Amino acid sequence: MPYVTTQDTVHTLYLGTEGDESDTDNRFGIDWLDSINACLDEVVDKKRGALVITATGKFFSNGLDVEYIGANGDTLPAYLDRVHALYTRILTFPQPTVSAINGHAFGAGAMLALCADHRLMRTERGFWSLPEIQLGMPFTRGMATLLRTRLTDATATEAMTTGRRYGGLDAVTAGIVEQAVDIGALPSTASDIAASRGPLAGPALEMIKKGLRAPLLADLAYPTPSSLVG
Repeated sequence: MPYVTTQDTVHTLYLGTEGDESDTDNRFGIDWLDSINACLDEVVDKKRGALVITATGKFFSNGLDVEYIGANGDTLPAYLDRVHALYTRILTFPQPTVSAINGHAFGAGAMLALCADHRLMRTERGFWSLPEIQLGMPFTRGMATLLRTRLTDATATEAMTTGRRYGGLDAVTAGIVEQAVDIGALPSTASDIAASRGPLAGPALEMIKKGLRAPLLADLAYPTPSSLVG
């Protein structure tokens, strides 16, 4: 399950399991979502500082829990609403946020990375990708708006309609991330950026984010219909 470490004013949320360096794919399971929110509560309680979101191993996150979806199709809209709520929480977090994409970020995991204020990706391994088109899956209203507003039109169109896999340097060129660095420098670079922005944390930052992203937040709050794209 996800966990948090704190060094000075930088809180790092790991999407994997503490002490487990294996290549867990960090899918959005129900228990996983509960754990993520508990971790975010823990960080908010500390009040000051900034948040880095990362993982260990081969994956940042492989996205939705397809096994859960397959076994609980009748609850899919409610499940996706929970995913949207997590995006909203990161988009409006009262601390500066940095995504440090350490490995593959696919689908819902790729979208989670976009929710941070600043995004970094490793250079030598791992892809950012939206494979939904290849899987015959539509994007929800909230997800489509997230991608449309966090990416350029050209990049959103290519990523959503082709499922292209972007390596770190390609992701910088496409505007998906601001920086690509070697994996050895990824944690320290993300922490340095977070620490430099930590003094900005507080209610004013949260309100600014809510105002800045109001149309996106409204679409993420729209209840997912059974057709998924209503």
